[in-house]
Amino acid sequence: MELKKNSAYQPARRRGASEYAVWPGWRVLMQDAGLATSPVLRRAQLPGDLFTRQSVRLDTAAFFRLWRAIDAEAAAVDPTLPAPLQIARVMSSDWFDPELFAALCSANMRGAVDRISTYVRLIAPMVIRMTGAADETTVSMDFVDRTEPPPTVFLAFKLVFFVQLARLATRSAIQPLRVSWPSPPSSGREASNYQAFFGVPVTDAPVACVVFTSADIERPFLTENHRMWSFFEPSLRQRLADLDRSAHMVDRVRSTLMEALPAGEVSMREISRKLAISTRTLQRRLQEEGTSFQQTLDTLRSSLAHHYLRHTEMSSAEISFLLGFEDANSFARAFHAWTGRTPQAVRTDTAPV
Repeated sequence: MELKKNSAYQPARRRGASEYAVWPGWRVLMQDAGLATSPVLRRAQLPGDLFTRQSVRLDTAAFFRLWRAIDAEAAAVDPTLPAPLQIARVMSSDWFDPELFAALCSANMRGAVDRISTYVRLIAPMVIRMTGAADETTVSMDFVDRTEPPPTVFLAFKLVFFVQLARLATRSAIQPLRVSWPSPPSSGREASNYQAFFGVPVTDAPVACVVFTSADIERPFLTENHRMWSFFEPSLRQRLADLDRSAHMVDRVRSTLMEALPAGEVSMREISRKLAISTRTLQRRLQEEGTSFQQTLDTLRSSLAHHYLRHTEMSSAEISFLLGFEDANSFARAFHAWTGRTPQAVRTDTAPV
């Protein structure tokens, strides 16, 4: 296949909010899982040497095609077992992937998720959140780029990854309390296989998440390695700094807002503090990119609102909370200002007949 200079699968010069990293280690993992790379890449319409390249980044459409191709190839190899579970059974601590490596060196699952949430921007335009209660901790993930909904196989794999990570690092048969993602299989062999892996049935939820007991989230990792982490961390921090320098300010603001919205921390002052820049600099940089802080916030909120209204059954009160509004009435007024319509009208348009 002849490669075009500006094709989506070329290493990108500007690492924006819609690019996903593909690491060479995936070739080894897929081979161990019995998934031949050539047919996967042909299905995804990607070059045959993709997994041998360094620093490959795909745009959203190409990355999701790759995961759908992995899903299709896995079904051809073993129709009884979903692709994420085929990969999980061969996932081990010697598979070098930055996300897995950073996590395994941690002291426990809490530290691992904290590191993953920090460095996930090197891998994908995703936000990993960890919220805790007295006796349980929820790990959830969301996406900065909502131009295309992620394939179910990718969401499933990420949650399988978290559970398998906990089991690998603790050498314990950790069982989550709950596992959810949008529109999971509710019956049949696929649902049974996921329930057998997780130990609990997968339920439907607007955001993919897995819930651990507090005891399991604090269980010591036998793979903890401070010395190795201190050796690799400066390189990861440098790559994160390079990413921030090369990314457009609007991308950085969107990513930070995604993390801050549920807590209602959406003021320009708060976002500037999180980005470690002054509000004046933030305003200037956004103006140079043809937008403003309020426009960026409104656009993100509008995009998320449409997603929740069209693809979930959450109430206006729940959506208003996730978008950082004080109440449902504030959300409804803002939504009408953005679209000229009410939230209920948009939901009615997409309701099944």
